[in-house]
Amino acid sequence: MTGNKTKEKYPRHLRKVRYHDKEYNRIYEFLTNDFELSAQEIADIYKERWQVELFFKWIKQHLRIKAFYGTSENAVKTQIWIAVCSYVLIAIMKKRLGIEQSLYAILQILSVSLFEKSPILQVFSQDDDDGNSAHDRNQLELFNF
Repeated sequence: MTGNKTKEKYPRHLRKVRYHDKEYNRIYEFLTNDFELSAQEIADIYKERWQVELFFKWIKQHLRIKAFYGTSENAVKTQIWIAVCSYVLIAIMKKRLGIEQSLYAILQILSVSLFEKSPILQVFSQDDDDGNSAHDRNQLELFNF
């Protein structure tokens, strides 16, 4: 990193670490300002960091957190743990009750039928008499043709 603008933006020395991943037969290159750790340790740190990135990607895709209600560290952690616990409980329910829908579909159904008084298996049953979904059975009909 010898360019003029680069030196202005980051004047300290950097170290380039090359790592060959034997499992996937790929070469990775990392830039670091740590000159104490070995190349293997730097590669291991980046590998663990990638697992953290994948975890947060999973959280964004699977947990239904649209906004955080608090901004403190404790508030954010509490909301994430509540969402994880809810997801795990739904996964346990899916397995124990033998529900065939995906976890995403179950979460969608529960979000619209949360306050209905109906047995949980009836909400997820797929053998409908007239093709209506479990949610539609509780709807009043305006016109009865």
